[in-house]
Amino acid sequence: HSVVRNALFCLEMSADEKENHVYTKALMAYAFALAGKEEKRKALLGSLEKEAVKKDGSVHWQRPGKEPEVDLPYYRYRAPSAEVEMTAYVLLAHLSTHPAPSQEELSFASLIAKWISSQQNPNGGFSSTQ
Repeated sequence: HSVVRNALFCLEMSADEKENHVYTKALMAYAFALAGKEEKRKALLGSLEKEAVKKDGSVHWQRPGKEPEVDLPYYRYRAPSAEVEMTAYVLLAHLSTHPAPSQEELSFASLIAKWISSQQNPNGGFSSTQ
């Protein structure tokens, strides 16, 4: 359909910009995965991996310029909803590939899933509604 084709063209032009925000890259990586644009998906995931926060055997993404986490006893930090959302979009981009994700992608995806699951609140929900 021409509307979808035009939208993908717009995303492809935007994906080539050097100053894309990490949240934008995460959304575009997932969109390209769904559209079957494997080269664009891989390029964005490669760029995102350079910006990943790798800590305690897990991986996530956070907004640039964010204040560091407070390390207090008896307090477990929960990330803001935007960080949960963008990390989830990166996970979806890793898992939404055809053919199925490689073993390497699945291993990396498990580190992302570990972080996301650590963000659950006591009721099993998340700060994000997405």
